[in-house]
Amino acid sequence: MGVLPENTCLSREGKPTTRGADTVPAQPPAGDRLRYDDLLQENNQLRERSQRTTNALASAAHDLKTPLAILNGYIELLQNEKLGSLNDRQREILADMHTSGQRLQQFIQDFLSYSALETGELKMRFETGNLNPCLSEVCRLWSPRFQERGLALYFLANEKLPELAFDSAKIQRVISNLIENASKFTPAGGTVWLHAEPYMWERRNPNSSAIPSERRRQNNPLPNSVKVSVSDTGPGIPAEYHIEVFDDFFRLPQNNEEQTEGMGLGLAIARRLVNAMGGKIWVESEVGAGAKFSFILPLKPVAAPAKGKNK
Repeated sequence: MGVLPENTCLSREGKPTTRGADTVPAQPPAGDRLRYDDLLQENNQLRERSQRTTNALASAAHDLKTPLAILNGYIELLQNEKLGSLNDRQREILADMHTSGQRLQQFIQDFLSYSALETGELKMRFETGNLNPCLSEVCRLWSPRFQERGLALYFLANEKLPELAFDSAKIQRVISNLIENASKFTPAGGTVWLHAEPYMWERRNPNSSAIPSERRRQNNPLPNSVKVSVSDTGPGIPAEYHIEVFDDFFRLPQNNEEQTEGMGLGLAIARRLVNAMGGKIWVESEVGAGAKFSFILPLKPVAAPAKGKNK
């Protein structure tokens, strides 16, 4: 059977006729129109339900913050032995309670961050400066926990980093989530590296697809962004999960319960925060060869929505 040219239709006699400018386009069947309306209504209902769920999640997290803070305060008061001396067993129990309280506090913070990003209520506060002190501070905060787990954490400041406009608190949150993810999946004796470097981000778009890559490099010889990476010596991530790991509430299938603890929001929050700063995040990994999570930030902040994925 031959293929008819575009904008050609068949007449009742079966002969091809070219559609004129005044030809009235065929209307979709009534059934299709009803089906479209049904799908649109269902989509709106799902959006409203998702919004209600997000709001309820944020409300519950807020309600849990105060009693949890009181409990953690009493635990620290007992640990300091200001209310009396403790025996070894009591210290051990309080240490477990303190660890569980910190985990619960992290869960609540994840809920609050997730809901704020979903509703677009999280605002960015950009300040121009050097990224090295920000990264160094994150490593300092995580070093004690790495030592407890028998892991090594390395970071060497890069003097070649150009100054850029960034939100320090949000960057530290992204780095903390990546480091926590690396520590969770890296076995004892392993190593995690934090590294930052100037980077030339070549944004591809339909208008520049025909321009050779060599010409783009010559026109833009200077770095226009900063690339930050967190690498580990863990078991690695299969290729089929390289995109899914950034989805909401996604956890890699594992037999080890310790490795699957958490709600699967750490990388999803990191992805949303990086997107909100006009950047991009991805993972490079092979099974048995560790994982390397990287994100790039433009030197000048770019307005970008907090929601959505960069695949």
